[in-house]
Amino acid sequence: MPVSKTDFMRGLQCEKMLWLDAHAPQYKIIPPEIQAKLDAGNDFGDKAMGIFGAYVETTAYKQDGRLDFAKMLATTQECIEKKENVICEAAFTWYGNYCAADLLKRDGEGYAIYEVKNAPTPRKEFITDLGFQRLILRKSDVFITSSFLILPAVDNQTEGELYENGDDKYRIVDVTKAAKVMERVAEKRIFELGKLKRKDAPLPLLDVGEQCEAPYRCWYYEYCHGKQEQLKKGE
Repeated sequence: MPVSKTDFMRGLQCEKMLWLDAHAPQYKIIPPEIQAKLDAGNDFGDKAMGIFGAYVETTAYKQDGRLDFAKMLATTQECIEKKENVICEAAFTWYGNYCAADLLKRDGEGYAIYEVKNAPTPRKEFITDLGFQRLILRKSDVFITSSFLILPAVDNQTEGELYENGDDKYRIVDVTKAAKVMERVAEKRIFELGKLKRKDAPLPLLDVGEQCEAPYRCWYYEYCHGKQEQLKKGE
């Protein structure tokens, strides 16, 4: 079964989480405070699209409100062929595995890739995210020159380069070296996680632990903590 960027990140945190996403999403609970953070992150990402001026956004929806991945892939390919300067939500697939890059900026004969995160400092999971994207884009024959994080500009933060877009201020941090390392990790794990996602049974019987809340609180936290003994017994 193909793996998306979200699948990959969740599978690295906990294989059970990935399996539940694929086979039992009805047990997912997103607390209101977490949903608020997700919404704030989406708003931050939308504002950051114009950081380098004019851009083309590939996002497309079907009549039922779901993302139209086929149209996004086609629009992205057209943009690459036209050598558009800035492409937002650029969509790519490799053996069905999928990602949409927040922002691509033309850089010589290739593109620099930017991941937008509404967080004050770089974190390992952000770089892992970029590593997965680098893999999919490289396999899609896109030459990636460098990798960056776009973060909100905050007091006492000195790493990276400060950018302004209207009233909004951002800090761009070059994480190319670390993202290349995580790209190799993605290449090693991507098909393994795809096989796990495809399995009908058994559910990965992992004990609850640190992975339940790191780097994010799992949406199945209540399910696993409330029924752990039954899961161990196969009930």
